[in-house]
Amino acid sequence: MGAGKMHADEAELDVSLVRRLIGAQFPQWAELPLEPVASSGTDNAMYRLGADMAVRLPRVPGAAGQVAKEQHWLPRLAPLLPLPVPEPLGKGTPGAGYAWNWSVYSWLAGENVERIADPRRVAVDLAGFVTALHTIGTGGGPPPGEHNFFRGVPLAARDAATREAIAALAGAIDTDAVTSVWEAALRAPAHGGADVWIHGDLSSGNLLFRPDGLSAVIDFGGLAVGDPACDLLVAWEIFSAAHREGFRDAMSADAAAWERGRGWALSVALIQLPYYRDTNPRLAARSRHVIGEVLADHRAGT
Repeated sequence: MGAGKMHADEAELDVSLVRRLIGAQFPQWAELPLEPVASSGTDNAMYRLGADMAVRLPRVPGAAGQVAKEQHWLPRLAPLLPLPVPEPLGKGTPGAGYAWNWSVYSWLAGENVERIADPRRVAVDLAGFVTALHTIGTGGGPPPGEHNFFRGVPLAARDAATREAIAALAGAIDTDAVTSVWEAALRAPAHGGADVWIHGDLSSGNLLFRPDGLSAVIDFGGLAVGDPACDLLVAWEIFSAAHREGFRDAMSADAAAWERGRGWALSVALIQLPYYRDTNPRLAARSRHVIGEVLADHRAGT
């Protein structure tokens, strides 16, 4: 794996290449300022184009299929959601040595934050967004698959990969406690209702904030029609125990869904940590935090 890369099959991307792509395919924007956007994201690279646009390019083959999905579905979902989401402005195609389709989006104001100023309000606002997404008609929506890294499948489908990650982290985490939490999630009743639209990757890196609170939700690469419990995983990343309960109440999540959501949070964090601990310190730290919050829940019996 090359220096600065997170994946063995990651594309070579830099400002020069992105500028060549824009110049060839969107000449009306060729003279606008272009700069990379610092992010802990792993599947796509982001560049700010001018004052009000963003260029988003898949880094890896597994993310390449997300472009067409987002271009098709985001304009249809956006009017039905209570917070802004990226608006596709252009669809780029392979060129200049780059192999995949890519997107130009509207730039959404806001910042990622390490600490939420008003978690009670954010719990309500985020629950409102997720609930709205989960109630949009799903006709024609894609089921979970390679395009969204199988977010929203039954948890049992992640069992082998999760246990492999637990084994890889022996000595670094409490493997007995983690295994107990994971097995409890596997025992939770499966989702019995209709599958719903899920964001699939609700995390702090995909939430934007302004001084007055949550301002936008971005990165819909995990979009699919699947188990709504997948979108509860955010609760163990951005909320303390007290405000996590507020999010649960606002979501009206029953015991089975909450248990599956905790399983999703744990599984994602466990799999990310050994993969990214040397190449993406921010994401590795986030994963350790989630594992710690899940284990704290386990010890508290909640």
